[in-house]
Amino acid sequence: MAASSIPAVPLNDGQSLPPIGLGTFGMRGPSGVASVVSGLEAGYRLLDTALRYGNEKEVGEAVRESGIDRGEISVTTKLRGRNHGFYETLEGFDESLANLGLDYVDLYLIHWPLPRLGKFVDSWRAMIWLRDQGAIRSIGVSNFTPAHIGQLIVETGVTPAVNQVELHPYFPQSAQRAFHAEHGIVTESWSPLGRKRRRLASEPIIVGIAAAHAVTTTQVVLRWHLQLGAVAIPKSANPARQAANLDILGFELTDAEIEAISFLETRRTWWADPDRHYEL
Repeated sequence: MAASSIPAVPLNDGQSLPPIGLGTFGMRGPSGVASVVSGLEAGYRLLDTALRYGNEKEVGEAVRESGIDRGEISVTTKLRGRNHGFYETLEGFDESLANLGLDYVDLYLIHWPLPRLGKFVDSWRAMIWLRDQGAIRSIGVSNFTPAHIGQLIVETGVTPAVNQVELHPYFPQSAQRAFHAEHGIVTESWSPLGRKRRRLASEPIIVGIAAAHAVTTTQVVLRWHLQLGAVAIPKSANPARQAANLDILGFELTDAEIEAISFLETRRTWWADPDRHYEL
């Protein structure tokens, strides 16, 4: 099944986003290129990378090697901490674009707000300028809280098209998603299967739902994201798993099943808190 079989997700800037993407963290070197190519061959049309991942070159090479028309592929990359600030953002974007070897980026995100630096609004202004120049199709953020996003809106008048956040059954982010819905922001889910994937796959609730629909536990979780209205970014270098992660259209979760999965909520499973996280 191709991701194109699922309706595209409209963005608040008139663009759209494929409904599920391929996470590429850790995919480096020739094997990384091959993994991204196999994802494109499986049907993914949204690729997620970042300057900090150190694999933008591999992602760009895979896009070219795939033979798929560039206009059919949405490429996301992210601004790293050392490039916060207006002119620093322009430099960081130029570095990413050169790494990718592409003429434009479909979605550019501020990777973390880094409130200690106090420069994310300046970076946002630079991204607005880049978008207006046509170098970026859509701009958004990652790991931003409602307070951070509110500051962007108040100071620039421009609302992010996307916010990519940690989101999985152990951390369903209901309040954050409600804020996004209120402001027309699309939610993207990083770590959509949780940090401890095996633990999530053994949850009795998810195991039971998977058995009832004759699908895998991973497919249940990804379908949960889809029905929440979130764009999941699962990572897999295995061609069979890549294909299986896309195969989530043949069944539908009931409202009760969605609620039961969401009831697994405990807390974030990664240590990084957006209000405290600092990196360069």
